[in-house]
Amino acid sequence: MGQERLLERANEKFEQYSFSPAIDIYKKVLDKGYVSAEVLKKLGNAYYFNADYKEAAAIFERLVKEFPENVEEEEFFKYAQSLKSLGDYDASQKVMDQFLEMTSGDRRALNLDRARDYMAEIRKNSGRYTISDFPQNTEYSEFAPSFYEQGLIFASDRDTGNLAKYRHTWNSKDFLDLYEIKGEIKKGVGVVKLGDNINTRLHESTSITTKDGNIMYFTRNNVVEGKYAKDAEGFIRLKIFRAKRIDGQWLEIEDLPFNSDAYSVAHPALSPDEKTLYFASDMPGSIGASDIFMVTINDDGTFGAPENLGPNINTEARETFPFVTANETLYFSSDGHPGLGGLDIFGTKIKRKDFTGNVMNVGEPANSNKDDFTYIIDEETKEGFFASNREGGLGNDDIYAFVENEPLIFDCVQKITGTVRDKISNMVLVGATVKVLNEDNEELTTTFTDSNGEYSLVLDCNQGNFVRALMEGYTPFEEYIGVSDGKPKIIDFYLERDQVTAGYGDDLAKLLQLSTIYFAFDKYDITKRSEIEIQKVIAAMEKYPSLKIKVNAHTDSRGPAAYNLWLSQKRAEATVAYMIAKGIAADRLSSEGYGETRPLNECVDGVRCSAEKHDVNRRSEFIIQE
Repeated sequence: MGQERLLERANEKFEQYSFSPAIDIYKKVLDKGYVSAEVLKKLGNAYYFNADYKEAAAIFERLVKEFPENVEEEEFFKYAQSLKSLGDYDASQKVMDQFLEMTSGDRRALNLDRARDYMAEIRKNSGRYTISDFPQNTEYSEFAPSFYEQGLIFASDRDTGNLAKYRHTWNSKDFLDLYEIKGEIKKGVGVVKLGDNINTRLHESTSITTKDGNIMYFTRNNVVEGKYAKDAEGFIRLKIFRAKRIDGQWLEIEDLPFNSDAYSVAHPALSPDEKTLYFASDMPGSIGASDIFMVTINDDGTFGAPENLGPNINTEARETFPFVTANETLYFSSDGHPGLGGLDIFGTKIKRKDFTGNVMNVGEPANSNKDDFTYIIDEETKEGFFASNREGGLGNDDIYAFVENEPLIFDCVQKITGTVRDKISNMVLVGATVKVLNEDNEELTTTFTDSNGEYSLVLDCNQGNFVRALMEGYTPFEEYIGVSDGKPKIIDFYLERDQVTAGYGDDLAKLLQLSTIYFAFDKYDITKRSEIEIQKVIAAMEKYPSLKIKVNAHTDSRGPAAYNLWLSQKRAEATVAYMIAKGIAADRLSSEGYGETRPLNECVDGVRCSAEKHDVNRRSEFIIQE
C-alpha cells in the first residue's frame, strides 16, 4: 500500500472516532457506578461551562457529599453559582459561605486584624513627595491650610500665645484665628487676619470656601450670645458656620442646622460640585470617637440629613479633617486605620459617592510617627500642604508644603501572564480568550493570546478573581486567585478539546488524559483505583463498535530486564482480560508488554533517577488499530 493510501486511510480513521471526554465519557463512566472525585469534577465543570446549571449543581452536590476532602475553592464557587442560577438563593449562600471560609487564608494576607502586612503597603506609597518648609510657620501653631483664591487661609494662635495642644479634641479651649495669605504663597506676602466677623475672641480653625470665593464654611467654638456653651459634661463643643462675602466683607454668618450643643461638628470640606458638605463629628450614629459625615446642600441653601460615610472609612477611633479633590479623592486623617503613629493621612476614591474603595495610607514623608493632618492638594499642579507636630518644626504644629511626584496607588494591581496550550499536543493556542471574573461571576476584563499563545492582564488583588481561558473547540478552564499581595503571577492554561477526534496510531490514554494505570508492587491484578481509568476507554469503545485497541504496558528500568518484560506482558494481558469481562469483544483487543525497552526519558539501567522520573516510564497505552 502506497504512502498516500496509508495517509488517506489514517485520515478516514481520524475522522471516524469523535467523542467528548468531558461529557460523553465521564457521564457513561459515572452511570456505570464508577465514581471518583476527578470524574465528578470533570463532569460538573463541563455542565457548568455549558450553562447546564441543573446538572452542574447535582454533580457538584455529589462531589461535596462523597469526596469532601477533594473539593477545592473553584468547585464550591461553581456549585454556589449554579444554585443561584436555579433561583435557590438560600442554598447558594450556604455554599458560598463555605467558599469564603476556604479563601479566608488569602484575605488574611491583606487584613490587619488577620496579620495584614500593612507596613509593606505604606512603604509602597512612600517616597512620593518632596517636602519643603512653609514660610509662615512660627513658634506657635499653624495648621488647617485651605485654598482661597490665589492664596491660602490657615489657622494659628500666633497672636494669642496659646499653644493649640488640644486641637484634636472636641473641647478645644485655646484661641485660634484664621489668617489669609494674599499673593504668592511661597513668599508669604500679605498675611492678614480675616475680618472681625470671622475671627472673634473665641476659637476659629478649619475652613473651606467655594470656588468663587463668596461662601465660607469654618469651624468655631460653640457660643451662645457671645459666651461659651457647654454640654452636659462641661465640654465646649465645636460647630460649623457659614458666611457670605458681600462687598469684600464676611457677613450673614449662620449656625448650620445640624450643629448641636451635645456634640461637635467640625472641619468642613466641599465636593467638587459644591453640592455636598463633608465634615467630622461625634454625633449620634458615629462608629468611633469621631467620624466623617456628609450632608447635601440644596439649591436654596438648606441642608439634607447628615449621613455617616460608613465602616470602610470610619473606625472605632478618630477619622477627621476631610478634604475632597477635583477628581473626587477623599483625603482625611485617622488613628484607626493602620499607620505610623498618631494621626496619619489617608486617601480613598469616592466617585459617585461610593465609599467602599481601598483606603490607602499616603506613606512617608507626608506621614510620620506623630500627628499628620489637614492635607490639601491641587491635582492639576500636584502641589499641596499639610500640618504636622513632628520633630524639627518651629512650633507645636507646623504647615509643610509638598509636591506629589507620583500618584497614590489606591488599587492593588496584580499582573497575570502566561500561555494557553492544547493539553494533549502542547501546541500554543493563538487567539484564545482570557477573561477575569469576580466572585459574583461578573466579567471584569478580557484579553486574547498573541501569536506565541501568550497573554497578559492585570486584576484587582484586593478581591478574589477567576481567570478563565476559552477557545472554540475546547472546554474552558479557570483558576481562582484570592486576595494577594499583588506580586506578579504566571498562570499557564492547558485546555482539553471538547470533541476529541482520533485515528490510527493515536493513544487513547493521552486523548482521555488517563491517570496512570497502577498495579500493586510485583502484581498484575487490576486495582480499584485503575478500574475507573480503564472504564473511560471502555466507554469510548462502546460508543464506537468499530474501534480496536492494542494495550501496551511498560515498566521502569528498576529490576531485571527479563522480569520487567514478563511482568509488563502479564499486566497488558490483565488489562485486556478485564475489558473483555466488561463486555468488549476479544477480537477488538490485543496486548503487548515492552518492559523497560521504551523509556520516555533518560532513566535506563545505570542512570540514577528520582522516583518521579521512573514513574513517567511506568505506563499503559491504548493504541487505536486499523
